[in-house]
Amino acid sequence: MDRAATADRIAALIAPFNKKGVDVTDATTFAGDLEFDSLTVMDFVAAIEDEFDIIISMNQQAEIETYGQLVDAVVKLQG
Repeated sequence: MDRAATADRIAALIAPFNKKGVDVTDATTFAGDLEFDSLTVMDFVAAIEDEFDIIISMNQQAEIETYGQLVDAVVKLQG
């Protein structure tokens, strides 16, 4: 799956978590812009892992701060 298709699927998954209706771009941060707390992050990561049948390690999660970084990580994990 290419990056654009992956980004579209992640955008659909993020919608229920985007309580403030923030316009999501590659530079959008989860903690700052979307104001995700740790529980929301856990729920969102679980949704991503289920959708793409991947595992995002805790180390990888710690390095992902923006939507663009998440899309890139998911693309890489899919092979």
